[in-house]
Amino acid sequence: MPQEAASAWVRRFLPLIRPAGSVLDLAAGGGRHTRLLVDAGFRVTAVDRDITRLRPFAGARCEVRQADLESGTPWPLGSGWDGIVATNYLHRPLLAPIAAALAAGGIVIYETFAAGNERFGLPHNPNFLLRPGELLAAFAALTVVAFEQGEVAKPRPAQIQRIAAVNGPPGLLPPTCRQL
Repeated sequence: MPQEAASAWVRRFLPLIRPAGSVLDLAAGGGRHTRLLVDAGFRVTAVDRDITRLRPFAGARCEVRQADLESGTPWPLGSGWDGIVATNYLHRPLLAPIAAALAAGGIVIYETFAAGNERFGLPHNPNFLLRPGELLAAFAALTVVAFEQGEVAKPRPAQIQRIAAVNGPPGLLPPTCRQL
């Protein structure tokens, strides 16, 4: 089974992560972003409930951790992350801990399904669909670099919401960020 391509949104904002920084790939699934991050020279921690497909990435620059992020236990993944990537995953109780786990200047790159996606297929349960502007509200304490919500055609038709936001005031943004 071929690996799904990395998200264009993640690729676009990857240069804003501190070079050689530590990045958390949250709910990493099959590792499509883990591979991208490792290949870009980051120190990666790939986390998922099922790590079967992540095991091949384990090595000098990649730690693979099994964790049930929805168990109700406190945030188990520490802090000081230069980047946190999350795609196609939503567990609302984690949104505040994600923002709090970023290092100064760290960036969250988040993309997932939003209300209205039910007309395209899965997910269609409102518990797994963002409400309008929900990511903006969740990361309001961060400096938003970019935010989008609406219908997309690629990689498949869907209703999405996505954000790239940095922990710190605009003056703390990486120089590459100010060039976007």
